[in-house]
Amino acid sequence: MPLRTTISALLVLALLGAACGEDAPRETPPSTEPSAAPDDGGPADEEEPEEVVEEAPDPAAAAAEVEANELGQIPVLMYHRLLPDGGGDYDNTPEQFEAELRRLHDEGYVPITTAELVSGRIDVPAGTTPVVLTFDDSTREQFALTEDGEVDPDTAVGIMLRLEDELDGFEAAGSFYVLGSLFGANAERGAELLAALADLGFEIGNHTAGHENLRQLDAEGVQCALAGGVANIQEAVPGTEVRTLSYPFGVRPEDPTLVASGSADGVEYTHLAGLLVGSGPAPSPYDATFDPLAIPRIRSQPEPVDGDPDFGSNYWLEVLAEAPERRYVSDGDPDTIAFPSELRPQLAPDHEDRAVAY
Repeated sequence: MPLRTTISALLVLALLGAACGEDAPRETPPSTEPSAAPDDGGPADEEEPEEVVEEAPDPAAAAAEVEANELGQIPVLMYHRLLPDGGGDYDNTPEQFEAELRRLHDEGYVPITTAELVSGRIDVPAGTTPVVLTFDDSTREQFALTEDGEVDPDTAVGIMLRLEDELDGFEAAGSFYVLGSLFGANAERGAELLAALADLGFEIGNHTAGHENLRQLDAEGVQCALAGGVANIQEAVPGTEVRTLSYPFGVRPEDPTLVASGSADGVEYTHLAGLLVGSGPAPSPYDATFDPLAIPRIRSQPEPVDGDPDFGSNYWLEVLAEAPERRYVSDGDPDTIAFPSELRPQLAPDHEDRAVAY
């Protein structure tokens, strides 16, 4: 390369180094553009609002507001047949049955099943009282289907389903304690009916297959009767979990421990609850006196009677209406057990961790 060309190139490189070198000051003309706006379009110097954190509601205050008492009593009502003439002492007319359900709704009761009662987690709205509706003997008047496969509206289930649509907050819920004869039908049709009843969400419970008096049986006979009832249900509706029992005639066996669990002919059973006949309201399942295998029931007698009290449902609903402090009243939270603080001695020790006293 000629010398002149080399010198010229070196001069150019020197000038470029002076312009782009790290030590060269860089002047930036003052900007005439406005400052960029914040992402939310507000003034640049406006502070973000502080997030408001709502305090969790005080469970005791919420319970006190509805006068919750989850150590109060719960009616467990017993039904049998619905007959036009009212039948015997354990039966009702369809009109009486509907009238009693309407009364329960109007007085703040919400139907649940026996299994829900003993589950340790009763889930009904705040301020309401659970009531257990139980049906013995699987009679035709309790449940039937029409030729079109619809629930017969004149049966107990049909009436409950209609009221569920009609009455705000009413639940079509109950426990059906069935025998070998299912709803007055032959074996095939009875199995279809039992499956349809289970599909509707009703509890299917044990009443033994042959309505045996358990007090008259030895230990082997008791287990055969109880396992036979479970087998009857599970043959009709495979996979059904049978968790509760209604004692035939309301009679417990000599050895009540046989009710909780046992087996016969290859069939095992486990009962979480056993229902008696003819008494007053049941204690709360959280009460220290509650015995799940000896739950008292009230015979349905929706109308007042002359003379001495018959201790049917009308009598006991009147008692609970006149002494509302005796009623179980929900706080609306199935995970807590709320009650006035003076009732704490009634609480069963194994429920202490869920207690909300006020």
